[in-house]
Amino acid sequence: MPSFTVKVKWGKELFKDVELNTDEEPVVFRAQLFALTGVQPDRQKIMLKGMTLKPDSWDNVKLKDGITLLMMGSKEEDIAQVPAERTKFVEDMTDSELATALEMPAGLTNLGNTCYMNATVQCLKSVPELAEGLKQFKSNYGAEGGYAQAVTSALRDLYSSMENVASVPPIIMLNVLHTAFPRFAERGEQGGFQQQDANECWTELVRMLQEKLKPRQEQGPDGQMVPSKYGSLIDQYFGGVFSSELKCVESDEEPVTRSTEKFLQLSCFISQDVKYLHTGLKLRLQEQLTKRSALLDRDAAYSKTSRISRLPAYLTVQLVRFFYKEKEGVNAKILKDVKFPMLLDVYELCSEELQQKLLPMRTHFKAWEDLKAEEARVPANKAATAPADKKEEVACVPFSFEDDMGSNNSGFYELQAVLTHQGRSSSSGHYVGWVKLATGWVKFDDDTVTPVEEADILKLSGGGDWHCAYVLLYGPRRLPVEALEKVKAAAAAAATTATAAPSGDSGEKMEQ
Repeated sequence: MPSFTVKVKWGKELFKDVELNTDEEPVVFRAQLFALTGVQPDRQKIMLKGMTLKPDSWDNVKLKDGITLLMMGSKEEDIAQVPAERTKFVEDMTDSELATALEMPAGLTNLGNTCYMNATVQCLKSVPELAEGLKQFKSNYGAEGGYAQAVTSALRDLYSSMENVASVPPIIMLNVLHTAFPRFAERGEQGGFQQQDANECWTELVRMLQEKLKPRQEQGPDGQMVPSKYGSLIDQYFGGVFSSELKCVESDEEPVTRSTEKFLQLSCFISQDVKYLHTGLKLRLQEQLTKRSALLDRDAAYSKTSRISRLPAYLTVQLVRFFYKEKEGVNAKILKDVKFPMLLDVYELCSEELQQKLLPMRTHFKAWEDLKAEEARVPANKAATAPADKKEEVACVPFSFEDDMGSNNSGFYELQAVLTHQGRSSSSGHYVGWVKLATGWVKFDDDTVTPVEEADILKLSGGGDWHCAYVLLYGPRRLPVEALEKVKAAAAAAATTATAAPSGDSGEKMEQ
């Protein structure tokens, strides 16, 4: 009987009916004890009749239903600060110690093929508005709130527990996810959890948050804050809109049908011709399909042309790398190399009306780039153009339109998170999150958190058995207030020079 309940005695406390499954690795059981006691798994010493449970095996203890286990260990805040006996150098540190020394964010323990969830959680955590929205979410777990409330509460509590620790076992988040989506709790022949598709997890988590997170209030024409026109924070900051035209190519008499369609994610379909992300996104906007024509009274060919009419602040892009192979019964993977940019410009994908609205902010960005290029050519300005300390917050111009909080007002995006897959099938292999922080890029390989270079991110484009980008998260490119002031000052100076030149010329002519 691999699954039963046990009692766990810890100090003066006794926890009854603690679920234990010997088909799972001991780390899962230790994660449950962490949720109950707050004692980190690596600090737990679990004993039965004088035998100490191994960290990775049940072999040395005989377990049965109702048995009492003794756990020893203290929470981190209960441990006295003891001066180190000697200095420990970086090269001698473990990954966990290195992460703590470099002030790395918390990793997430793999509870048995749960890397798909860990990578998704880490990537979504890079959106500050989402993190803040979760902090303000006050509801707790409860049947009356449904699965959406439970998932939202679990993610909020998980993010809270990830502050000032090296790693966290996301046992509650996993249990809630399994309850809400039983397919994620499927087990393999050996009894352990099966690997799941990370993009499916991403989609389901966002859908749950969409139901519960309230949107931010917007500023009205009179400067007062008014309720948002969006139903949720997700619609506000992640939701885009397509404007589409459907035309019958076999009949000029049939009128064009116009419609709008909301999206939370763009798809980049990978074909033989797709070598760059932008190419795959453009192909999505021009589709050929067959449907019944009421005018012709038969099936006919149609062309559907779509353009983006609302850009969200945060743009999620899935590279569609998996397809189902009936013979093998697996989701096979397309390993093709598809280059993606660190800076993404989606101006060409937008409707003409939206393009016109984007022009003012795009003009400011262009002037800023020209000004930086000019300053770089002048040696005297090298000190002025030196990059500021990355840890200091820089005031930036709003990235949204005044009448549409959560939108993107330039069409420019910066890559801020990548979710990758290594392997040949979505139901196997390994998922990893790569996130850009204020101090640079960081790799989240479950509970191993390490700094990486931007060059390492560009190597995730695919083409082999290395990590392949599967989901990309782009955030709005931000224009510093100081940069805008410089641009306006330069424009004013240029205008003054231009108006002064003609008067000087006319004066010379009069003297002659």
